[in-house]
Amino acid sequence: MTTLADLARVAGLSPSTVSRALAGNPVIRQETRDRVVALAKAHGFTPDPVGRNLRTGRTQTISVVMPLGHEVGQPISDPFFITLLGHLADALTVKGYGLLLSRVIPTGDAWLAGVADRSRADGILVIGQSDQMASIEATARTYRPMVIWGAQFPGLTQCVVGSDNRLGGELATQHLLQAGRRHLVFFGNPDLPELGERYRGFLSAHEAVSVAPLAHALPVHLTPQTAYETILAFLDAGNHFDGVVAATDIIALATIRALHERGLRVPHDVAVVGYDDLEIAIHATPALTTVRQDIAAGAQAMVDLLLRRIAGENAPSRVLAPELIIRASAP
Repeated sequence: MTTLADLARVAGLSPSTVSRALAGNPVIRQETRDRVVALAKAHGFTPDPVGRNLRTGRTQTISVVMPLGHEVGQPISDPFFITLLGHLADALTVKGYGLLLSRVIPTGDAWLAGVADRSRADGILVIGQSDQMASIEATARTYRPMVIWGAQFPGLTQCVVGSDNRLGGELATQHLLQAGRRHLVFFGNPDLPELGERYRGFLSAHEAVSVAPLAHALPVHLTPQTAYETILAFLDAGNHFDGVVAATDIIALATIRALHERGLRVPHDVAVVGYDDLEIAIHATPALTTVRQDIAAGAQAMVDLLLRRIAGENAPSRVLAPELIIRASAP
């Protein structure tokens, strides 16, 4: 049995009814769907994916795009990217979709619109807004089946999933201030949407207790070695502090390495808090206090919202609640 018509003859149904039954179309009665599926299994019939895609106008593929306008050296192997990609791949597989990954160094303002125009995928997932907020927003106004991992701001058209970054920055800073630390610094580039919101949380937590931050944000890179070198230079310039709010776990681990290199103890001399709660955070020495954003739940939300948008629904953005995870680097 090689064709849909063969199975339809055995089932005593029309090919269109058999096709809908195999696709799980609720228009077809459950009893009929179950019978067709059972017959297909009994006769070893496998639907032709090419024919199915031609009938439905779908490719069962989702394009995942990583724009790196801000940090062209950041690899796909970055722990945050790998973690989110893994969860996205799992969620898409369960829904019967494949994943097409693109690491993009943006050129011009219309690069994402070009991706949408050229893509043979059913929709797009964008990991991070980078410094490309304007390009993403412009594309979101005309291309609906797209969901972005990033920061949310009033008035945006784009559908965004991400943690409440400002609250996360506040939680990290409040924890250090409540522990008696009064000379805090923020390591991370506030020009990036998510990190900028975390920095604003850092500032608002200081304002709430009428304490002035020791210094403005140090715009540390997101790659481990460059972050380490920048922080080491900051220490060598004679800057003294007793607490660090790092914009990511990777920056936090680079901070701990630099502090150890200069003979400073964590948390005795300097307490360090990260952001993300990646798997490596618990294995750090000392184990990293960090703000957890539920990446698995975020990936599932991105896939669910995208499939709703592919189906024509104007699915809204979703905010994930951050949670402070206290470990040895800032007890």
